[in-house]
Amino acid sequence: MTTIGFVRHGITDWNIQGIAQGSSDVPLNETGRLQAESLANRLVSEEGWDLIISSDLSRAKETAEIIGSKLHLPVSHFDTRLRERSGGKIEGTTEEERLAKWGADWRELDLAMEDLDEAAQRGLACIEDVLENFKDQRVLLVSHGALIGLTLKKLLPGQFQKTSLNNTSITILKNVESQWDCPLYNCTAHLVRSESY
Repeated sequence: MTTIGFVRHGITDWNIQGIAQGSSDVPLNETGRLQAESLANRLVSEEGWDLIISSDLSRAKETAEIIGSKLHLPVSHFDTRLRERSGGKIEGTTEEERLAKWGADWRELDLAMEDLDEAAQRGLACIEDVLENFKDQRVLLVSHGALIGLTLKKLLPGQFQKTSLNNTSITILKNVESQWDCPLYNCTAHLVRSESY
């Protein structure tokens, strides 16, 4: 059985301000680092992980490195396919700014955003590589909210019509005899238990 733990990166200042990040390289803030440490402490106390693969964007990269440090597990490699869905022209803007600039129907305009299906296919390709190269191992993939959500919807369409993932949430996927199961979704119990929150 191959197990994948999908982790969304810790929070950033842009998350708090409601600014679209996309493929912009926005760092974690101090709260995001504390969230990553809380998740790392949780993962230490649970069943062992064999490998960490991360998006190369700094907010995911730092989250992965904080987790890896606690698990004594260096990040295996950084995979650009785990990057957040590109937001094109909306990156760096708030909803209010988008409404002012492009109007209420801005989502219908061609603003150079990455196609939803293309983003999902990147996530699926990464999962397929894990199945091929790390069969029967437990692999953490540190990525981004939209990319993880789109990938889950594509992988398990009957289970996920809509997804919303919290910062440093963990979602577990298990592959048994070519069938996927998701026994844990968007879990942030480690943040509830942490004295920091």
